[in-house]
Amino acid sequence: MAKKKKQVKEIIYAPVVNQPITETIEKNYMPYVMSVIVSRAIPEIDGLKPAHRKLLYTMYRMGLLTGARTKSANIVGQTMKLNPHGDASIYETMVRLTRGNATLLHPLVDSKGSFGKQYSSEMKYAASRYTECKLDSICAELFEGIDKNAVDMVDNYDATMKEPVLLPTTFPNVLVMPNMGIAVGMASNICSFNLAEICDGTIALLRKPNLSVEKMMELVKAPDFSGGGAILYDENQIRQIYETGQGSVKLRARYVYDKDANCIDIIEIPYSTTIELIMSKLTTLYKEKKLKEIRDFRDEIDLNGFKLTLDLERGVDPDKLMTKLFKLTPLEDSFKCNFNILIDSVPRTMGIIEILSEWIRFRLGCLRRELQFDLEKKKDKLHLLLALGKILLDIDKAIRIIHKTEKDADVVPNLMKGFEIDERQANYIADIKLRNINREYILNRIAEIESLQKEISDMEETLADELKQKALIIEQLTAIKKKYGQPRRSFIVHASSVMEYNEEEHIENYSARFVLTREGYFKKITFRSLQGNDEQKCKEGDEVLSILDGENRDDLIFVTDNAQMYRVKANDFEPTKASALGDFLPAVLGMDPGEKPILMNIQNSYPEKENFVFLFENGKGVRVSAASYVTTGNRRKLTSVCSKASRPVAAFYEKAPMDILLVSSENRGIVIKSSLIPLKSTRTSGGVQLITLKKGQTLAFAKTDLSEFPGGATGLKKLKIPAPGVPLDSLK
Repeated sequence: MAKKKKQVKEIIYAPVVNQPITETIEKNYMPYVMSVIVSRAIPEIDGLKPAHRKLLYTMYRMGLLTGARTKSANIVGQTMKLNPHGDASIYETMVRLTRGNATLLHPLVDSKGSFGKQYSSEMKYAASRYTECKLDSICAELFEGIDKNAVDMVDNYDATMKEPVLLPTTFPNVLVMPNMGIAVGMASNICSFNLAEICDGTIALLRKPNLSVEKMMELVKAPDFSGGGAILYDENQIRQIYETGQGSVKLRARYVYDKDANCIDIIEIPYSTTIELIMSKLTTLYKEKKLKEIRDFRDEIDLNGFKLTLDLERGVDPDKLMTKLFKLTPLEDSFKCNFNILIDSVPRTMGIIEILSEWIRFRLGCLRRELQFDLEKKKDKLHLLLALGKILLDIDKAIRIIHKTEKDADVVPNLMKGFEIDERQANYIADIKLRNINREYILNRIAEIESLQKEISDMEETLADELKQKALIIEQLTAIKKKYGQPRRSFIVHASSVMEYNEEEHIENYSARFVLTREGYFKKITFRSLQGNDEQKCKEGDEVLSILDGENRDDLIFVTDNAQMYRVKANDFEPTKASALGDFLPAVLGMDPGEKPILMNIQNSYPEKENFVFLFENGKGVRVSAASYVTTGNRRKLTSVCSKASRPVAAFYEKAPMDILLVSSENRGIVIKSSLIPLKSTRTSGGVQLITLKKGQTLAFAKTDLSEFPGGATGLKKLKIPAPGVPLDSLK
């Protein structure tokens, strides 16, 4: 059989078109960016994102504002007619709005079932088939006027039904409902405020458009969070948020002390954290032995609400302990505000007064449209009633016209001709039931004409007068405050009155001896322990490098042969005995592989007149003022503390001039005064030559203890540098 020829498909590549990156971004990326900003992540002036609005409007159309609860799965399914992004995302949106989840000060969804909790990341919500929901009563304020053309309606994604562009909320929900959104290149993070305070602030702004920030701060005191807690009030920070829409608010947990059980019950935590984060941090601190005041802690959340219990050791001051926990755990946290809101599809970062001014502009527009809708309805009704007035003059004539008309289609034209009325009026008269064609019925209807004319006149006056429109909004806000207003949940505590954490007060102080060996083993030994045995045990081949006496509250520094400095608290180490090897510093401090300490010092301050002395393998040395090592913040590791041109062999701390022995690799040495070494202002200075070294020789070590030499090593002392070394064997 003949072999078939292998067919090769010809691949035709599209021609490469050069396109500027700016054009690519504009055509391909920017539409996506704007879609995320406008249609997903950033809330609008009604306080809602599109996902919220679609869900709530669906529930409104399902009759769930006044009806009974229905299964959440049913709501989710109906919402997909407006929101095609999947049932999971729709249900997650609903969960956050429910009363059960406790995210909002004023929940928008009345729920039944398990919806998790805002303060827990692990407490999950039940599936939508198990839970039930309906709209909460406050939603009546969100939909007020929506059936009176208060807002624009647009097609949904497949043009099968209409949905509102915004909801005509009768109160500034944008500042009452907390909202967070991350778009592309921007984000929004809006905290919640107390409804009653926001109503007061809005009313004041309606009455006085040039209201000052100071007056607004008096009315709207601070943010208010559903989880309660305490707000550390900083006037400057609050002013910044109110003026610019950006800043942060510090929040603290609230607690009670149970004296009988000797425990602290934390009953409210900051809105921006969770119980899992707090317990994780407590666990870490407990393992690191930084929480010796606590015996145990546990989650005691139940049907009564949030509770985190801390069992205390005897004699522990609960208030003092809480100041420590506020400093070291998320029991004190910050809420970072970024009031970024879409105004006419344009994102804007605004302060509170500007946001409320925009809401007032929006609400005035909704109110005018409602009034115009009602006005047209009343005018239409008046128009029909005026026709009845004409009939009243001769009811019998109307009956005769209808009775004598042979064709049904001619009834309306004959009435129009007989009474000089238009088609709509004639249709209205023709549709009146026979039983209602009596003088009493007609007189009662005509009596409405006067009241209708007065109502129409009032509406027209209101539509022409913005002050009257604002008065109506003030009336609505007053009623809303009375009906839905609640006391503040987050207590306000002035930051100046708060007890600050002082670490020194929490550290038990006692005298101790600090021991460092050349291999990097460290020991903290109490003097009571030294009374029994003060002989220091070292690993084979190791020896003591430095011994210092100090206190448990001292700050220690360790300089290494890798030109790095590590700062620690003496309290970070557990007391040990002289007979133990101690803690291996490279492991405890996370040193680099092969790195060893060459200096230990008690460093509670960095005086300008005291210096660090560094001696390098190439025989050079330098002095650097201790003040050069002062840093801002609590940095535990400092790199490049001295030159890296040559490996540091030894380091000393100089409070006064001292004698230093330098020994080369050939066992030749000199003794010089530290004052001979030049003082440099730059930490990374390479220094000057101190001991003369031949090719291949290095500085092996240096020390200040000269007790092994008779007469204090007089023969090694040099008055000038650099100086050649003297054989050490000749002096012993």
